[in-house]
Amino acid sequence: MKNYLKLVNFETNRFIKIYVALLGITIISQFLGVIMKSNRYLKDARETMSQQSITQAEFVEQVGLLDFSHIMNSFWFLGPIAICAVALIFYIFLIWYRDWFGKNTFIYRLLMLPTSRLNVYLAKATAIFLMVFGLVALQIILLPLENLLFQSLVPDVFRSVTSVRSLIDSSVLMVVIPRTFMQFLLSYGLGFAAVFTLFTAILLERSYRIKGVVMGILYCLAAGTVFLSPILISAIFSYDMFFYPLELLIIEIFLGVIVMAVSIWIGNFLINKKVTV
Repeated sequence: MKNYLKLVNFETNRFIKIYVALLGITIISQFLGVIMKSNRYLKDARETMSQQSITQAEFVEQVGLLDFSHIMNSFWFLGPIAICAVALIFYIFLIWYRDWFGKNTFIYRLLMLPTSRLNVYLAKATAIFLMVFGLVALQIILLPLENLLFQSLVPDVFRSVTSVRSLIDSSVLMVVIPRTFMQFLLSYGLGFAAVFTLFTAILLERSYRIKGVVMGILYCLAAGTVFLSPILISAIFSYDMFFYPLELLIIEIFLGVIVMAVSIWIGNFLINKKVTV
């Protein structure tokens, strides 16, 4: 366990500068978005009321109230989230390939450490999971603060007040901040299964080179087919309610666990028996 934790700490430290930069971009961009979108709405309100000689109530009747969800659906808010997501997806590959193609081929030393090679595999995955949860935690902290800033900038007459939970449920954030524990298991189970599937595909490529690329692609397709099989069954039979929603949720979680377990088992076999340094 001690060696595993050291490896996790080592992997997170290797990405920490870029990770902190991603956090900074998210904080700055979203707060700027709140300020700029709020000020733009108020500027439009002043200009329209001045040009058309209408009251605040008449302007609101024409244009509508400004809701914080309008800001959440803007580039200022969604842009940094997309950048973070792309960066972490890219890092899933970088966390392995930089060890092979780096200046000193670090994988030689990494796999020769006096610890189970599975610890190396799991430590890399854990580092990514911690970064994902860190970004989600940051967003949970930022939302109430951004909403308070929005309410302080926009007068009551021009804005509608919506709870943070309602704002999350009406945006893409409902995927990463689910309402129920079962939805949490499904969302993050799918994410974890995808990470382990890609890890295994990478190790297949490292083990078998050109043939491994094909094997990795086929494995990803097979894992995706297994996970989506309940939905495919419903589509084949043209029957939306082939499974009840709760049944579908439980089945998907179960299949995600299977995909994850198989990926870890294959990854452990490859990194111990096929990956050479």
